[in-house]
Parts: sequence; structure tokens; C-alpha cells
Amino acid sequence: MATSSPDVWQSPKHRRTVYLVLAVVGISILFDGYDLVIYGAVLSTLLNDPSHIGALSPAVAGTLGSYAMIGVMIGALTAGAIGDRVGRRKVMLTAIVWFSVGMALTAMSTSIVMFGFLRFLTGLGVGMIVATGGAIIAEFAPRNRRNLFNAIVYSGVPAGGVMASIFALLFEDYLGWRGLFLIGATPLLFLFPLALFFLPESPRWLAARGRRAEAIALCERKGLPIADFVPVAPAPVSSTTAATAVTPVAVERTGFAGIFSRAYLPGTMLIGAMSFIGLLSTYGLNTWLPKIMESNGASAHDSLYSLLFLNGGAVVGGLIASWFADRIGAKTIITSTFFLAALCLGALPFISAWPLMYTAIALAGIGVLGTQVLTYGLTSNYFGTACRAAGVAWCAGFGRLGGIVGPAVGGLIIGLGFGPTIAFFIFAGAAVLGAICTALIPRSPAEVTISTVPSTSTEPVAPRRTPQPQS
Repeated sequence: MATSSPDVWQSPKHRRTVYLVLAVVGISILFDGYDLVIYGAVLSTLLNDPSHIGALSPAVAGTLGSYAMIGVMIGALTAGAIGDRVGRRKVMLTAIVWFSVGMALTAMSTSIVMFGFLRFLTGLGVGMIVATGGAIIAEFAPRNRRNLFNAIVYSGVPAGGVMASIFALLFEDYLGWRGLFLIGATPLLFLFPLALFFLPESPRWLAARGRRAEAIALCERKGLPIADFVPVAPAPVSSTTAATAVTPVAVERTGFAGIFSRAYLPGTMLIGAMSFIGLLSTYGLNTWLPKIMESNGASAHDSLYSLLFLNGGAVVGGLIASWFADRIGAKTIITSTFFLAALCLGALPFISAWPLMYTAIALAGIGVLGTQVLTYGLTSNYFGTACRAAGVAWCAGFGRLGGIVGPAVGGLIIGLGFGPTIAFFIFAGAAVLGAICTALIPRSPAEVTISTVPSTSTEPVAPRRTPQPQS
């Protein structure tokens, strides 16, 4: 049998399989980002013209933005619990269909209640995509490229925001807000068939569920190195080493039982807080930044450029940050980018020159959205295979509480008549808290277990191929 290093491709077929998985997940999350930003891009239209879905106040508009995040939270947590039991592939296929249909139905909304309800339903599909995508990439990506591949995939969120901003600038006058939402439904036409044919089940998941024969057959069919994707079955343990062999198994509880076990609990709570703060800033700014910029003197049209720079900075900066994360650790980079966001957002009220202002917004995008790109990578590498989908689901789902709070906070700020200075200071303070939570995340218990497994038995116990966290 050919051997393989996790740092190289075993064959062109291996590379092609992984790149196709990367494409399916990346495009899925691209439209997650599109959904995130398109609401903020058309919000001024909905606020200014009650003939579309009814008369909107800033508070109600913020609540509508939160409805989608409630759906995302529920969808992400549900996907994590189900994905670790029925497999990643089934959940992803379901999510693509669900999200696409939800976007199409939202485009047909005629009332505030209908619009809010359909935003909630669409959010369920988005949550399934975000939670499952991270687990899929963590299990297919070569070990030394996991931060890069996660960054490529999750940079789809800000890239989708760039796409939404450009489409709104170019086509809203011709297509209207309904046409822009219908664009978000197009994955049903091209992405679902692509996923149906080119997204396999995870061999690591199959092996973890005791279906080793299926996992090996899948690896042979897709050109995946068996040595890397199907862990060696543990050798029988003698009575003298039975007690020591129990320790690593305890870490590998399935699903949410695993991430809330005593070993994982501190990291689980801090990861949840980190994601909460990151998504509070992400969704709050993407929903209300154009309105905040209008309060700062920009025209309604020019204010949309703020979303373009915010998300564009996140795309470029997130990819650069991922390159460094693979070398010095994701935790260090995330902590630094949170502080970068705090500095830029806090400085914005004192910047009057538009070129400097858009530069600061782009740098803040690196710290807010770019940070979120690496958050999922850190999380998926922190948890072992048996509870990885639940771990990413926790990060995405609990984090979405921040996504719920963010638009509501923005609506409250606008509704109470506070100026842009207060708004930027609030989001800057949140970024500082995010940096502190990230810095406190401990070393992964999976890494500690692997490094301390004793080798006193006559047959060595093969370590589980749990990814090393970048911390």
C-alpha cells in the first residue's frame, strides 16, 4: 500500500477529490455571505418605501435582521447533533436545497410578518451549511493546510458580502430587492447537482461510526490515502494497560456530550464566547454600517461602499491571516485581529478623510469578518472527529446569538438617535472582549491525550488522528 504524508497529495485523484469538496463547501458559504449582506444592502430601500413589505422602523428592521440569525443558530446546533450521527453529506445536501428555496420564497414576501418568518426559515439552512462545512473541510484538508483551506472556505462569507454589495450597487435599480434575493436562490440550480455528484461522505466519520469497510472502499474510489483517512483500529489492550487506555477514549465522546465533557468544557465555553462576539460585530456592522455612514454624512448610494470595503478587506486579510495562522497558530492571529478591529473601529469617528476612513473600514473587516474565518478553523481543529461537527455547530450556533444581538443593538442605536461615534465605540469594545476570550482558550485535550498516551503494552496503541489545534 502506498504511504502518504498529510503534507502532500498521494495522487492527482486525491487532489481533485479534495478540491471538489473545497469548491462545494466554499460556494455554499459564499451564498451564506450573500444572504448576510444583501439584507443590509437593501435595508435603506425597505425603510424608505413602505410599499414593499410595510412601514419599517429602525427597531423593527433590526429585529427582522435578528430573525434570520435565530434560524441560523437553531440550524447550526441541529446540524451538529444530526451531522455526527447521520453524516456530513446528507446534512449539506439538505441545507443547500433548504437555503435556496428559502431565498426564493423571501423574494415573494408581501408583509413584514411574512418577510421575517421566511428569513427565519432561510436561516435554518444557512446554519446547517456553516456548521457542517467546517467539519467537512477539517476532515478532508491536508493537515498542514487546514487553516488555509478553512480560510478559503469561510472567506466565502465576506466574499459573498462583496458580491452582494456589488450586485446591489449595479443591479438594484433594474432588478429591485426581490431580484437580488432571487439571485440567492440560484444554488439550487447549479450547486446542488455539483454536491450530489462530487461531495462524498467523510471516510473519517464512517470509520468513527464503525463502518471501516465502507471508509476504505470510499478512499479507494476517490483516491484518498487510507493511512490518513482511516485510523488504525486500536490493538487489544492487556490488563496492565487497560486503565491507561481508557483516558483517550473518554475524550472521544460523540456529539455534544463530547464537547461538554470535563476535558473540553473550558475551551468550549471560551470558543462560544469568541464566536458570539465575532458574529455580533459581523452581523451588526453588515446590517447597519450603511446607515451609520449616512449619519456620518455619506449619501445612501455611497454608503454601500462601506460594505464593499468591510467585506473586501475581510477576504484579502483573512487569506493573509490564514497563511500566518498555519505558521504561528490561529489563536495568536485571531487575538491580534480582534485588537486590530477594536483599534480601527474606535478611530473611525475621528477620521474625516474618506480614503483613510475606507482604509480603516477595510482593516476593521479583517479583524471582524476575517477573524471569523479563522474562528471556524481553530474550532474544527480543537475538537476530535467524534465530536467535531458538534464543536463547529456550537461555535456557529452559540455565536449566532451574537448575530441575533448585533442587528438588534444596531437598530436600538439608530432608533435612539445615537450618533456614529457611540455605535463605533460599542463595536470596538466588543472586539476587545473577543480578543481576551480568544487568548484564554486552553490547549486542546485531544492534543494533550495524544502526547501523553503511554506505550507500555506489547503492541503500541495507535494514536487517534485528531488534528492538532493551532493555538
